[in-house]
Amino acid sequence: MNSQDIIAQLPYSKPFLFVDEITHIDENGVEGSYTFDENLDFYKGHFKEFPVTPGVILTEVMAQIGLVCLGIFLLNNTFSKSTSIALTSNDIEFLKPVFPNEKVIVISEKIYFRFGKLKCKVVMKNEKEDVVCTGTIAGMIVSKSEIT
Repeated sequence: MNSQDIIAQLPYSKPFLFVDEITHIDENGVEGSYTFDENLDFYKGHFKEFPVTPGVILTEVMAQIGLVCLGIFLLNNTFSKSTSIALTSNDIEFLKPVFPNEKVIVISEKIYFRFGKLKCKVVMKNEKEDVVCTGTIAGMIVSKSEIT
């Protein structure tokens, strides 16, 4: 499965798709990037005269690249429209702001994948290689019928 196949299987679409590119993926982790378009709606009000990317959006980018993309890869063609990855926990430390038009790189390292649960150590860096945020994210791979 190549990077474009994985991105195509993501259960998101614009404006909530936060994966531009996967630059590396294997059974131990993933690396990918996303550039924040200055026209995204949340910049209009967070903050009025000094737009900054909300932490919840940074967490979502880390989860989409660092957890969901890796989960799809690890499932190796068994991820389907009836499968979903649900976030179960995260512990993120925010260190630097991310501004409109900034590109971020997410590096995720698998801690474990067992019994349908994937847990990863995830780091987000800016293009200057500064760590923007870091932490752990975990999720369960479930069928959509289990969610409803």
